[in-house]
Amino acid sequence: MAAGSAADAQARFGHSVKGLLTEKVTSCGTDVIALTKQVLKGSRSAELLSQAARNMVMQEDAILHSEDSLRKMAIITTHLQYQQEAIQKNVEQSSNLQDQLRHLLK
Repeated sequence: MAAGSAADAQARFGHSVKGLLTEKVTSCGTDVIALTKQVLKGSRSAELLSQAARNMVMQEDAILHSEDSLRKMAIITTHLQYQQEAIQKNVEQSSNLQDQLRHLLK
């Protein structure tokens, strides 16, 4: 009977070890899944940061281009003002010349 009892104890020990091993494997599997999710989440975060950086660079280029366009428009506005002043002077001179011509033709 001692041999039977020892065999039973050994079988129970084997089942116990198998149960613990199964629990550990399940736990490790769960940990691997959790780790994989975190890695994917981190990868997605890096991807989003990269996209945000690219968008920021594109916006910066657009802002610089807009600034350059505004500077050019300011120069054009100044030139147009000079031309307007010149036209006004010519209109005044033309009016004076018309008056002088009328006076001469009388």
